[in-house]
Amino acid sequence: MVKVITYGTYDLLHFGHIRLLERAKALGDYLIVGVTSDDYDKTRGKINNQQSLMERVAAIKATGLADEIIAEEYEGQKIDDIRRYDVDIFAIGSDWEGKFDYLNEYCTVVYLPRTEGVSSSEIRAQNRKLTIGAIGEGGLCKKFIREAEFVNGVEYKECDDTLEGVDAVYVASHPEKHYDDVKRALIADKHVICESPVAMSLAQYEELTDLAKEKSLVLVDGIKTAYSTAYSRLLVVAKSGRIGDIVSVDATCTSLAGEAGEEGADLSKKQNSICAWGPTAMLPIFQLLGTQYKSKTIVTKLLNDSLNFDAFTKVDFVYDKAVASIKVAKAAKAEGELIITGTKGYIYVPAPWWKTDYFEVRFEDPTMNKRHFYQLDGEGIRYEIVAFAKAVENKKGNYYISDAVSKAIINVIQSFSKRDYTRI
Repeated sequence: MVKVITYGTYDLLHFGHIRLLERAKALGDYLIVGVTSDDYDKTRGKINNQQSLMERVAAIKATGLADEIIAEEYEGQKIDDIRRYDVDIFAIGSDWEGKFDYLNEYCTVVYLPRTEGVSSSEIRAQNRKLTIGAIGEGGLCKKFIREAEFVNGVEYKECDDTLEGVDAVYVASHPEKHYDDVKRALIADKHVICESPVAMSLAQYEELTDLAKEKSLVLVDGIKTAYSTAYSRLLVVAKSGRIGDIVSVDATCTSLAGEAGEEGADLSKKQNSICAWGPTAMLPIFQLLGTQYKSKTIVTKLLNDSLNFDAFTKVDFVYDKAVASIKVAKAAKAEGELIITGTKGYIYVPAPWWKTDYFEVRFEDPTMNKRHFYQLDGEGIRYEIVAFAKAVENKKGNYYISDAVSKAIINVIQSFSKRDYTRI
């Protein structure tokens, strides 16, 4: 029996995919189809799949062409699979000509002609054409614009104050301007993704979310960390009970270079520490322990009293059965790590934890420790854009960051704005 194996993403299965599978099937007696997992696709730059792995596997199964379907989950798996399944022929589309010649050492490699004029990328682009403009200046906007180029079906376009010619707007202005900028965009019937905090008060935030619902628009809280694979897996591990009951979450986020710590810096144009770092630092606390804490205490060291600009701020939260803390600073420096303490073990995420592609689960017995590695491209921004585009397409809110979490973040920042803190 001649065994043939082929691989692909098979997103939005189309005639071209089917013809390729038919050609592969004709090469032998038994066809194995490898469907790339979502995480592995991310490592290859394919971050815009519309269908989940299970949906894509089901579509392949429905063709009746595959005798066996497997998931491709890591680099180098093709060699392992060829050996494991005793494969005779590796078949792949001709657009990969020469790329897999190294597999000739293990089996026969055949490059199959592809069906011209049909591609999943083109179908995705047709189904999801989203034009995004930007409000704001500086590094955040530049990063967002650059990362948008990696997302199929999304196009960045410059816009003026009227916001004409775009479907959505990315807001990265000064936090004090977020409310006005988001409201202006929503009134202009634009979907919005806004850097956190979306507003400086709960009243403003509720007004904006009500307006978005009234106009059937999507308003997304943009904390890029929430969209990274490693962070998502970290939450799953922490909530699974693997480290026991969570008793403490401690997050530190600080920065100095090019920030408020520089002598002569114009603080009026910069974000203070609690706005710049607070949302990111509070994210794992509220997503792991919830938003119903019993009390909070804010201690701060101000860099400028009149602007309420903090050089360093520490916030402590007390829950019924846990505690949490954040340390944020733009004129002080500390190790930017995240530690989740449990009754059986703990999770350690090294600095800078908000850009992590790696975390460790540690126990009293070090032989039980496990390291988790995941690909991170574009600091999570491109994954954030993909999630936003899908939310717009499906007319659904942001399931990565709940409304309750956004409100809890704003509530702390509102308390700081009202100077409900102790100064050091």
